[in-house]
Amino acid sequence: MGEFQTVMAKDGHQFSVYLSAPTGKPRGAIIVIQEIFGVNSHIRAVTDGYAAQGYVAISPALFDRAKRGVELGYTGPDMQTGVGLMSQIKREDLVKDLEATLAVVKNSGRVGMVGYCWGGTVTYIAASLLPIACGVSYYGGSIGQNLDLKPKHPVMYHFGERDTHIPVEAIDKVRAADPSGIFYMYPAGHGFNCTDRPDYDPPSAALALERSLGFFAKYIDPAPAK
Repeated sequence: MGEFQTVMAKDGHQFSVYLSAPTGKPRGAIIVIQEIFGVNSHIRAVTDGYAAQGYVAISPALFDRAKRGVELGYTGPDMQTGVGLMSQIKREDLVKDLEATLAVVKNSGRVGMVGYCWGGTVTYIAASLLPIACGVSYYGGSIGQNLDLKPKHPVMYHFGERDTHIPVEAIDKVRAADPSGIFYMYPAGHGFNCTDRPDYDPPSAALALERSLGFFAKYIDPAPAK
């Protein structure tokens, strides 16, 4: 189990991060980026899961600039609240908070990022602007609004074939913007990785996690000693 700590961005903004440490020497670090529902119990469980895999795992509370301590459920009203909070976060402020989060874990080795829903879009932004080793983007529905950016680091993308929020045409635009990206489609809807959402699809979630862990092992794990 991890714990919350306070971090300061370069503009003086203080925000919470949920930090979960592995047992033993870390393989590197993974930044876990929230959905529009905050660093809630699900995101904390995902963060703890990556720590159990041997990584220092950290999840920044990116909504703290708009409202602190956000933990939403997955009902319609909570979704509306989350969308409203997301719209208040400026990209330049987002990058400041990601830079500060990266600074917390950079001494653990190479740093990757994984993001879900809004976090999938944030991961695309980070792979374009920040020195992360790689990123994994789960159903990032707003990537299309950030195609002025081009990833400079390897990105793996997971999308659901039945995702009514992200049409195939939108995914094709992301493919065109990141031709070196790795894209996977699953027979599932939006949010298929989240155990608390109606669209949770265990087989798709398990396969996506397996692929993500392999991707992280390739780009984050220390090179074997010669």
